[in-house]
Amino acid sequence: MKEGADEENREVSSSEDDLEEAVREAALSAASRGTRASSKLNTVPKIPEAVDDVLRNFIRRAGLSRTLNVFEAEWYGSAQKLRTEALRTAWTGVFMPDALTHGQLLRSELETVRVETDLFRRDVLVAGESLVRTQRERDFHRLQYRRVAEEKNRLTEDFKQLKEHLESYEPARRQLEDKYQAALSLKTLISLEKDRVQNTTDARLGVKRSDSANKSPANSTVTRHPEDTQFPVCSRLLDPQRAQGAFENRKSPSSFSLSYSFRAHKLPISCIDLHPRKLILATASDDRSWRLWELLPNGEKVGQMVLTGEGHSDWLSGCSFHPDGAKLATTSGDSTVRLWDFSRGCCVLSLPGHGQPTWGCSFHSCGHFLASCSADRTAKLWDLNSQRCRLTLRRHAASVNSVCFLPSSDLLLTCSADKTLATWDARLGVCTADFHGHQHPCNHAAFSPAGDVVASCDTRGVVNLWDIRKPALATATVDGGPMAANQVAFSPSGKILAVASTDGLVRVVEVDTGVASSLSGHGDGVQSVTFDHEGEMVTSAGNDGVIIVWAGIENLK
Repeated sequence: MKEGADEENREVSSSEDDLEEAVREAALSAASRGTRASSKLNTVPKIPEAVDDVLRNFIRRAGLSRTLNVFEAEWYGSAQKLRTEALRTAWTGVFMPDALTHGQLLRSELETVRVETDLFRRDVLVAGESLVRTQRERDFHRLQYRRVAEEKNRLTEDFKQLKEHLESYEPARRQLEDKYQAALSLKTLISLEKDRVQNTTDARLGVKRSDSANKSPANSTVTRHPEDTQFPVCSRLLDPQRAQGAFENRKSPSSFSLSYSFRAHKLPISCIDLHPRKLILATASDDRSWRLWELLPNGEKVGQMVLTGEGHSDWLSGCSFHPDGAKLATTSGDSTVRLWDFSRGCCVLSLPGHGQPTWGCSFHSCGHFLASCSADRTAKLWDLNSQRCRLTLRRHAASVNSVCFLPSSDLLLTCSADKTLATWDARLGVCTADFHGHQHPCNHAAFSPAGDVVASCDTRGVVNLWDIRKPALATATVDGGPMAANQVAFSPSGKILAVASTDGLVRVVEVDTGVASSLSGHGDGVQSVTFDHEGEMVTSAGNDGVIIVWAGIENLK
């Protein structure tokens, strides 16, 4: 009996030892399996085998049926108690086998992988279609590039050939140009000499040209209006020293400052002109009216209007006083030129003839002829006595933007949007010289008082100075860009040049040195500028409708 108990005790102790060893082995095997599983699939965690399953399997393998029954009775009794308590905490995983849980995790992971696989498959299909389309576009653009490259190479070769061909004609062109200029100059000199000799002979012998013209069969074909005016003989000598003799004490560009200002029009002022003898200023505006204003050196009676006139059907672009100061000529967007008489206070002459807006006008020093320019690419010379167009000057390839007579001369100056200037003999209607040098359309050009220098400005603010005897190349250039320069005006001495700019500044340039200073005061672009008779004041007007008078510092004192 005692021996049986001892043997059973030995079996129980050995069983306990075996149980501990089995639990240790199960733990190690479970850890190793978990490590391998985690290494194979990182996304699904390995759940180790439950302890009760390990014990139950070990006891069953050992054949301890009674121990297994006691273990299950005691274990399930405690588990049932825990289950009833866990109902309150919603814990239902006590009897959940680890294999089932692991299978559910694997199934959920597999479903996720299937969904992602479908998404990736669709993305791959879309990417494949986009790749095919991109390859087709690449092939198309590659073919286009090759075609354009071949066309470029072909055009480059053609350009080189044409350039070489043009260079081969350059000597002949220069020779013909020199011959043309020489012949033109000779023709002009012969015509001038012929007129001078004829006038001298007629004055000496007292011959009536009208009778001889009627008797001469050669002149019978010349149709002349009975009221046409004969051009006076103008033998102006270019003497700069004589023109500057009355202005020895000329001012420097930096000596001008704002004296006073006043509003002349509500709309922009396009042009101003000073009376030949009085401090009276004429203004032409976009409001279709012109006005006369009295200017005083000390600024008294600022903004006093003397006279006004209306009659154009569109904006006014230019104005010019008659040499006697009793009339005013205006140009307008309605394509007409009008002459206004101050004593009558109305328009006395309307000259329709241009096909597009007229930009400016200028009187001959004798007062019987008026030149006008237009956007129709022509300049016209009007006889005010016969009230008809005597000449139409056609040479420019774009709008003629300004026209100007050299005082006491028949020489006429025009500038155009085709980037060129031209001088004309008004009696013969022939171009005597061309000025090439501007890179942008020319806005305005003017003679110096001495007549030896021409100033011009363009839409990029570049001002060129030209020697009238050497028109091939500009003698000096002043860059006031990038905004446009709208008008230039020489001082009476001819040594200072005023430039009206779109950037709202009036630039005063010393002609000899090219030194420039800026006068700021306008709120918008400056369209027109002029000097007074003594060169002591500069007057400007522009888009803000304001007239500003700039005077020397000593005059302000």
